Amino acid sequence: MASERKFVTENIRRVLLKEYMMARVGRAGFGGLDVQRTPMGTRVTLITERPGLVIGRRGEAIKSLTKAIEQDFKFNNPQIEVQEVENPNLNAQIMAEKLANALERGWHFRRAGHSTVRRIMDSGARGCQVIIAGKLTGARHRTEKFKEGHIKYCGQAKLNFMHQGFAIAKLKPGVMGVTVQIMDPNARLPDEIDIIPPPAAPAAPAEPTAKPEAEVKAEEAKVSAAVEELKKTAPTAQGAPPKEAPKPKRVKKKKEGEPAGGATAPSTAATPGTPGEEKKPVRKRKKKEEQPASTKPAPQEAIVPAPVQAITPIEEKKPETKDEKKEG
Repeated sequence: MASERKFVTENIRRVLLKEYMMARVGRAGFGGLDVQRTPMGTRVTLITERPGLVIGRRGEAIKSLTKAIEQDFKFNNPQIEVQEVENPNLNAQIMAEKLANALERGWHFRRAGHSTVRRIMDSGARGCQVIIAGKLTGARHRTEKFKEGHIKYCGQAKLNFMHQGFAIAKLKPGVMGVTVQIMDPNARLPDEIDIIPPPAAPAAPAEPTAKPEAEVKAEEAKVSAAVEELKKTAPTAQGAPPKEAPKPKRVKKKKEGEPAGGATAPSTAATPGTPGEEKKPVRKRKKKEEQPASTKPAPQEAIVPAPVQAITPIEEKKPETKDEKKEG
């Protein structure tokens, strides 16, 4: 229970300090108060619309405030820092005080409420609500609400994004309470979802994939060229050149045909390197001697009469032989 009492007394002391600063710094536009404990003492940050009025000439106003905080509220070594509000129209406390002052000056509550809502929304707020409670038009107390935009009434979103300010307007019929709630323009609610479009990654890899295809084709061409070179060099590595390998096969066929007759000349001419150097000149001389006697008369007979005589008798003899065979 002792720890709970400490928390309660600490919060009561901070609320009393806030009310004291609102009354003391009302002319400068009180926008908020923050109290932090540090090893060096207590840091009190004041948010105001016109910090020059809080500081005073040569810092006299701040010195008096620090003495009052230290003596009346018993804070250890208080240090006051004054900050200026960036946009007073988005500060709920400042707008509540301005609305209360307008009501004290005689503005109609509806006109004052609508004008404050319009002013807040024009400055970029996501939503706002103004509540005026008291003796508005008669002897009975009633409440009037003015709201626009998006408003949260409960949950973590309200604690994080809704800023609230309260002020009092003292009139002849009685006291009127003014409450202003403003939603932060940078608020991101949990129900707001960003639909992420499909990534453009597939389009980007398409370019690198096109390059490897060209490279692969070039590599395949190189490989095929290398394979062809290896095929050409393979017989040379074994000791037999690629042109000499088929020649011995032709020599064997021609040797088989030599005894049949008339094929000795081309066989010796086609294989000059395989049998030897001594046999080549001998065979060539024999061919030269045999060719002039046998070849010279042959072309004269084959040029003019031979083809005609060979064609006609073959056609006449063939049917005769067939008929004879049939008769036999």
